[in-house]
Amino acid sequence: MPVKSPCIGTCVLDPKSGYCMGCYRTGDEIGAWMGMSDGSKKRVIAKAKQRRVSGKKEVPAA
Repeated sequence: MPVKSPCIGTCVLDPKSGYCMGCYRTGDEIGAWMGMSDGSKKRVIAKAKQRRVSGKKEVPAA
């Protein structure tokens, strides 16, 4: 079964953190989603969950 996108339809990137205010992915992660393997998608979801839970607001590394 394919990995489902964590998108919740609140697609606004926070200018300070660079994370989507809905799913906590970066713009690069969102843009690359369709071409990612299921393993990569699972890793992105795990990172996004950590961001949401910890409330991190730092700018992601480029």
